[in-house]
Amino acid sequence: MANRVTTVTERALTTLVNDIDHIDSQSLNGVSVVKVFFRPNANIQTALAQVIAISQTGIRFLPPGSTPPLIIQYSASTVPILQIGLSSHVLSEQQLNDLTLNFFRTQLITVPGAAIPFPYGGKQRVVSVDIDTQALQSKHLTPVDVVNAMSAQNLILPSGTAKIGPLEYQVELNASPTTIAELNDIPVRTVNGATIYMRDVAHVRDGFTPQLNVVRQDGIRGTLVSIMKNGNASTTNVVKDIRAMLPRVMQSMPPNLDVRLLFDQSLFVRAAIQGVLREAVTAACLTAAMILLFLGNWRSTLIIAISIPLSILTSILVMSALGETFNIMTLGGLALAVGILVDDATVELENIERNLGMGKELKQAILDGAQQIAVPALVSTLSICIVFVPMFFLTGVARYLFIPLAEAVVFAMLASYLLSRTLVPTLVMYLFRGHEHDSQKRKTNLFGRVQAGFEHRFERLRESYRNGMEAVMLHRAMFVVIFLGFCVLSGGLYFFLGRDFFPNVDAGQFRLHLRGRAGLRIEETARLVDEVEQEIRRQVPQKEITTVLDNIGLPYSGINLSYSNSGTIGTSDAEILVSLSADHHPTRDYIHQLRETLPRKFPEAEFFFQPADIVSQILNFGLPSPVDIQLVGADYQNNYVTAQRIANRLRHVPGAVDVHVQQMMNLPTLHLDVDRVRAQQVGISQRDVAQNLLVSLSSSFQTTPSFWLNPKNGVSYNVAIMSPQYRVDSLQALMNTPVSNGTASPQILANLASVKPVMTPAVVSHYNVTPVVDVYASVDGRDLGGVAKDIESVVAPFRNNLPRGTHMDIRGQVETMRSSFAGLEFGLLMSVVLVYLLIVVNFQSWLDPFIIITALPGALAGILWMLFVTHTTLSVPALTGAVMSIGVATANSILMISFAREKMDEGLDPIKAAIEAGFTRMRPVIMTALAMIIGMVPLALGLGEGGEQNAPLGRAVIGGLLFATVATLFFVPVVFSLFHGRRLQRASARAERTS
Repeated sequence: MANRVTTVTERALTTLVNDIDHIDSQSLNGVSVVKVFFRPNANIQTALAQVIAISQTGIRFLPPGSTPPLIIQYSASTVPILQIGLSSHVLSEQQLNDLTLNFFRTQLITVPGAAIPFPYGGKQRVVSVDIDTQALQSKHLTPVDVVNAMSAQNLILPSGTAKIGPLEYQVELNASPTTIAELNDIPVRTVNGATIYMRDVAHVRDGFTPQLNVVRQDGIRGTLVSIMKNGNASTTNVVKDIRAMLPRVMQSMPPNLDVRLLFDQSLFVRAAIQGVLREAVTAACLTAAMILLFLGNWRSTLIIAISIPLSILTSILVMSALGETFNIMTLGGLALAVGILVDDATVELENIERNLGMGKELKQAILDGAQQIAVPALVSTLSICIVFVPMFFLTGVARYLFIPLAEAVVFAMLASYLLSRTLVPTLVMYLFRGHEHDSQKRKTNLFGRVQAGFEHRFERLRESYRNGMEAVMLHRAMFVVIFLGFCVLSGGLYFFLGRDFFPNVDAGQFRLHLRGRAGLRIEETARLVDEVEQEIRRQVPQKEITTVLDNIGLPYSGINLSYSNSGTIGTSDAEILVSLSADHHPTRDYIHQLRETLPRKFPEAEFFFQPADIVSQILNFGLPSPVDIQLVGADYQNNYVTAQRIANRLRHVPGAVDVHVQQMMNLPTLHLDVDRVRAQQVGISQRDVAQNLLVSLSSSFQTTPSFWLNPKNGVSYNVAIMSPQYRVDSLQALMNTPVSNGTASPQILANLASVKPVMTPAVVSHYNVTPVVDVYASVDGRDLGGVAKDIESVVAPFRNNLPRGTHMDIRGQVETMRSSFAGLEFGLLMSVVLVYLLIVVNFQSWLDPFIIITALPGALAGILWMLFVTHTTLSVPALTGAVMSIGVATANSILMISFAREKMDEGLDPIKAAIEAGFTRMRPVIMTALAMIIGMVPLALGLGEGGEQNAPLGRAVIGGLLFATVATLFFVPVVFSLFHGRRLQRASARAERTS
């Protein structure tokens, strides 16, 4: 299969198809799956047309009887979002499979965005023609004679019409029997006037193909339908539409059919979305309470509370126009934006109130307040937006994850600035009319007294800040050295944090893959799974188990293999999915426990856990593990030996678990060596032997397809002629297979061939047409980056001793994580540069923008400290939070430096101007930072389903802003006074020399 079908197909693809990134393939017994991965800029529709064109042409170069390939388009998000289990205490497995495949599945396929492959489990219904080998021998017939008789007597041919008189008649022929019983009466051969019927040498029945796949739901056998999500479809919408359609579908199903919805990923997605929404609402309420406390005016709070949802609604409308959907990332971006959206309106209101406090009329105070901060606020908003620009240059999975988040924040921020220029001043004009000086009046109610007490303490804090700044200004150089030294030393924490691509999520499910010895019969695998399932139920309390789903063996269709990411290669493989109740203990604890006990109790089997949640499956992009060490080269045997040695070494790496070699080289095989000369002497060719053996063992359908139409349900079933498996139960039974070509005297196989047992590969994998051996590994108890680093050191000695022509690569989630980290770290650097250049354009100076971004080392130090203290690894969400912190920290510094420049223009020296700027802008700076920090607290706690995903983002923002606020209030003014003080000294010195 690998050399005659897969390799030919792969080479054909490379001749015509453009923009290929790489080609993966798996070749199993009788089926091959070739996956073509394209570059991010490829036109998928063009590529699809090219693949179809070359595949149809390539059929002529494949062995006779090869079926044309099925071309399926899929992406990283094409993963199961819902499993539908069908079972019955009355219907047989054959009836269940037939019902699911031909009637149940076909009605659900109309749901938009749903991809539904063939069902798993059950027994495929066919018209079985069970050959009686002894009867064939006694009648001097062979399996091919039975096939020829069936092909000649069971026809699918039209007859035509006849014009008789005034009418034209349709002419019908009993070309195909209408009942299965009639098939038994088909004549096979007439010898000396005596007719041999089909019933004399075989038994035709309503049967099934040999079972390769068993599905059990809590121990009850049945079938399983996997619902996949296609393209950009919404998970929740697809599941909702499936649920809505089921009652109508069930009306046409037998009443004794039980249908259960299993492993509904939309529940996790919906819970995660509700969690993010809950966090956003909580953040908005906390932020409003903080603003009310700071401003002491319900009118100001109401104005801000109106502007926030309007900004978010605007962002939602724009994203909807761009085709985005509600998901964890877009809602995470909106939750992230809640804290920042306070910024524009708060600064505007605070400045208006400051102008009112100076005795100005309401309209003039609004105009002056808006004018004074129009440009600084615009630059601040653009500074936050521009830091997200580098995200649009990410590649791979990270790009599709974080661009929606960036869009959500950017659109909300731009809307917020627009509203702060238009709606906020208008609302102030209407709501503050007649209440311009309410803030100066003494309030006697409870809240008024609380707010007055807070205001009094805050003023004391401002005075303490002024005194502190005056003291710091006396030792500016020492303060700068200490602060920068702290930031540099804090940078050392980077090496202790560890790195993960994405935080682990407890979805309340786990997925155990079991593999017995190669070639194990499916009945034996099912028995082994029974025992393993009993052990799982002993380890996990029964009250915490909702469902246990067993999927044993190979799926019947190559379509299912194409979609599958389980790594199943034969009937010795099985998958056990366990769904836990809502109040379960941590899933990781059970997985760790089972990793310890299962290999000890079942040493004859291999066990490895695979991702069960939708996020991890998408991030792995079709692989069963996050780490894939590939040995690519033509020397398959030696590469396999090397892979085993690497796997043995990796098992000793801390944090590396479920280490195994994917390929198996010990599939028990019986090799038949036909003596061509002896066969020719009795009038039999190699082709005759092969055809008779194929029919006897694998059925005639592959080479001589025949169908029987069931008039009751309108379904055409395959007619499969073969020896029942229970009759070929020994080597002697196999070698007694009769062989003939229809003219020569029949011989038994033992007269023409010898047999010897050998070992062959159970699966042959290719990477870019070259054979590959995969060593898979998962990570537990450590960060992915740390384990990957140790793996690199383990495999390094092997790189120099690989067979000639072999190279080794580490792929999987590790590769994606590294490329994403490189992209985000470069984006972090570019965001600083872009912000700096933006401020340069605004200030028309190179110095002041540099002073502004001196707050960023403090922000980065804060991020590292927060992640370190909370034991959070550095991940893509954490880096996104770092990017966000840079934008907000810069925005606050811009307001500070803008005001200090104004004070210098009024005649103050740099030190006094810096102190005055800090004293005056302390309130809006603290309000903005606190709003963002408070808004991130629910996100940082990581509560609820999927909360672990965005928790690093919230923690990074909180840590960054805590330290950045301190840097903005202390370090930035000191740097401003130093640079501008020296600038003035040089200017005065030049003036003295000139005079």
